[in-house]
Amino acid sequence: MRLAELAGDEAFGEKSRTFVFQDEGHTLGNALRCIIVRYPEVMFCGYTVPHPAEAKMHFRIQTNGPRAVDILRRGLEDLAKVCDHTTTVFQEKMTAFKATSTS
Repeated sequence: MRLAELAGDEAFGEKSRTFVFQDEGHTLGNALRCIIVRYPEVMFCGYTVPHPAEAKMHFRIQTNGPRAVDILRRGLEDLAKVCDHTTTVFQEKMTAFKATSTS
């Protein structure tokens, strides 16, 4: 994944940033937004896919304290944990299903 960081505005400094994800779209954008928007220190979190023909997503974070890049890192780590948990539960349920369907 390639990621670029656009400059924030003077009023918020490092607390406000737009990140540009190359080769990403709604799948990552919506999942990541759903996680980050729940953090109490986040004032705004949203994303856009500027044009369907462009393979990039703009992801904006504005906080009332921590740096936006730190919130993004935390959000990506939390999303990875959710994905790992989902995979584990799915595999457990598939194993249980196969055990009952072959007996």
